[in-house]
Amino acid sequence: MHELSIAVAVVEQVEEAVREQGRAVASLTLRIGELAGVVPEALDFSFGLATEGTALAGARLLIETVDARGRCDGCGREAPTGMPPVLWCAGCGATLTLLSGRELEIVRVTLSDGPPHGKSAGDGPRAAPSGLPVRDEEASHVPHR
Repeated sequence: MHELSIAVAVVEQVEEAVREQGRAVASLTLRIGELAGVVPEALDFSFGLATEGTALAGARLLIETVDARGRCDGCGREAPTGMPPVLWCAGCGATLTLLSGRELEIVRVTLSDGPPHGKSAGDGPRAAPSGLPVRDEEASHVPHR
């Protein structure tokens, strides 16, 4: 199950990005292409394991799925490739160039208001207590489109 290694890598990257904020992560949004080879349910389960004892403990994982699309090298037509992908044009039979569907991106990190539960702002992030208001704030160097 490679979803666990993906979850661990995502958690490490987000923790590094929010470390100086001194706040817990309330939610994390990932954009995953349907051809990325990631099973969303397995990733969700793995995310729960990977976040234990981190600034993301208790955070919600939100997944945006990106449909696979291709452009015909012959006639220029754009169309969904489907799953499993069909990589030739239904109109002229030429091959398709893949435009989307292989994404695996961190899109948004939502931080909780106030310092993490049981910590002062300078102590570093931990899990946020339930009931804290949530403010949508993207960490400045987390890549997104």
